[in-house]
Amino acid sequence: MTTNEPASGTSADAIVVGGGPAGLSAALYLARYNRTVLVFDTGHGRSTHHQKNRNYLGFPDGIATIGLRELARQQLAPYEQIKIVHHVISRISGDGESGFTAQGQGDHRWHARVVVLATGVLDHFPHFPGWESYVGRSMFWCITCDGYENRGRSILVVGHTDAAAGEAMQLHSLTDRVQLLTNSHADEISPKFRKRLDNANIPVIDDHIHEVEGDDGMMTAVNTRGGLRIELDSLFSIQGATPETKLAQQLGVRLAPSGWIDVDTEQKTSVPGVYAAGDVTALHSHQVTAAVHEGAQAASAANYFLYPPELKAD
Repeated sequence: MTTNEPASGTSADAIVVGGGPAGLSAALYLARYNRTVLVFDTGHGRSTHHQKNRNYLGFPDGIATIGLRELARQQLAPYEQIKIVHHVISRISGDGESGFTAQGQGDHRWHARVVVLATGVLDHFPHFPGWESYVGRSMFWCITCDGYENRGRSILVVGHTDAAAGEAMQLHSLTDRVQLLTNSHADEISPKFRKRLDNANIPVIDDHIHEVEGDDGMMTAVNTRGGLRIELDSLFSIQGATPETKLAQQLGVRLAPSGWIDVDTEQKTSVPGVYAAGDVTALHSHQVTAAVHEGAQAASAANYFLYPPELKAD
């Protein structure tokens, strides 16, 4: 693997957009099929936060997602077929017959026969001074990933929908010290869920975050615009996420009704030669384990697509 920027006009067998677990897994599998791969990684996304992953089999003490990325990059390093490109891809055009062209800043262009979209999602974390330093340390978004470590702790759920109310109820099975802060001008929590929260003695606070107290990524309190001071151990942000589907839509890829990229069991999209993997493919199950699997599956399907007809059984 090389991080030297390939010149504009460089061609490869595959373009992978996204350098998280899904994209790096796809790149590894493609390289092991002896395919040339351009991986476009901007160094952003969920796997660049301070999260510690404890659900990935084989790491008894867990592993930081940043550390997992570093290990993956080390694993890819021996493969000369892989080139890492630090460009934002603003546009992709083409099709499975003539190939695809990815365009970056400065009108740089790269070409490939197949595309794997591992573009992830944009999380809607509450924004306050220094908010990014808390993500993955004391501000979380996933009960599957971080709920267990917060048993018995004081938790503030932030969100104004039934999804946030449901998450508060689920966290209540781990601790009886749960509060919900809407942090929005809108209140979309239905009467049904309001009643459930009341029955569970989960207070609902209709206010906004002004600032937080804490140090080294660990929150101790949230101060609201209305003047409240809410002490806490952890904050769970349930304000939703938006899938990064701009490139998929440019290619004419079909989206599911939820807004995520619609794929089959082989990670094929509706456009031949275009595959998608990771969090961008599903509203739920945003797990590193799923991303790595989907990246591998997308690469395997893409490799088969690249074979000439005489090597295919179908």
